[in-house]
Amino acid sequence: MNSKLKDMVWVFAEQTDGVIADVSLELLHKARTLAQKMKSQVSAVLLGDQVAGLSDTLFAHGADNVYLMDDTELKDFRSMPYANLITNLVEEKRPRVVLFGATHIGRDIAPRVASHTRSGLTADCTELKIETLTIRKVEREDLLLQIRPAFGGNIIATIISPDVEIQMATIREGVMEMGEPDTLRKGTIIPVNVELDPVEVAVRIIEKHQEASSVNLKGAPIIVAGGYGADTPAKFQLIKDLAKVLGAEVAGSRAAVDAGLIDSERQVGQTGTTVRPKLYIAIGISGAIQHRAGMQESQKIIAINSDAEAPIFQVAHYGIHGDLTDVIPKLITAYKSQLH
Repeated sequence: MNSKLKDMVWVFAEQTDGVIADVSLELLHKARTLAQKMKSQVSAVLLGDQVAGLSDTLFAHGADNVYLMDDTELKDFRSMPYANLITNLVEEKRPRVVLFGATHIGRDIAPRVASHTRSGLTADCTELKIETLTIRKVEREDLLLQIRPAFGGNIIATIISPDVEIQMATIREGVMEMGEPDTLRKGTIIPVNVELDPVEVAVRIIEKHQEASSVNLKGAPIIVAGGYGADTPAKFQLIKDLAKVLGAEVAGSRAAVDAGLIDSERQVGQTGTTVRPKLYIAIGISGAIQHRAGMQESQKIIAINSDAEAPIFQVAHYGIHGDLTDVIPKLITAYKSQLH
């Protein structure tokens, strides 16, 4: 690590009960790419109670520094103390880029910090780049290009904040690829004094009730997803049957969720989960940009659709043009025959 480099790219390291959110680790890897372009260091901002031990994980995933705010009042997330402490740190250090995961916590505090610091903020980005651009005949260095679908996913917009010093963005979990950790990486822990006004901690958390999701689309090696082309429960049952034979997770497009064919926690796409399985089978899914944004990084994509012009075929490695009620039973039979 070169200590002479500027400290310009920050990532909010979200943790709950001592477990760092995956999206924060994904963002640290992306932050390294941005920082290299800016000739900068990467810093993680970590808040919590007795969380100093998490710093090694943050270093392994790309942080050069960890701004550590460790206090019993920060054990559980509360909007005011978290947002105010980060705001004070941002105003003092003036980083160029600050990234948050688009989780319920990140979406809560990012607008507060951006508002107080008069910073630019773009939500739900799918890509980030650093460029030097000439705007109104003035060269602007180290601009953060914040790329995201817009107008209902009909276009991909690139948003910049050229007139502000600090640029912020929230990024959905799974959009950025998490690289392999380097356990040999070391960094610097920078303790930050925690001073809270009694008003900031007036709200107390008495009890927490939290139910873990039984669905793990992000970790599934094989996903079989259905769209509105499987427009009846009987047709969607065929998709579930194929998934069972393959030992896969079942997923669906937003159209399938809206039609009541599958639960919302199994939705893949811009407004659902972003996945990168080894195999993604899209059945009866037209392939709107909103859905493709959530699955196009899969290692192998098989598309089955009765419409030969469906956009899903543009990202598929293998395409089957046919009716799912005819194709799926044949796939199940063929797979079962290989097991004997």
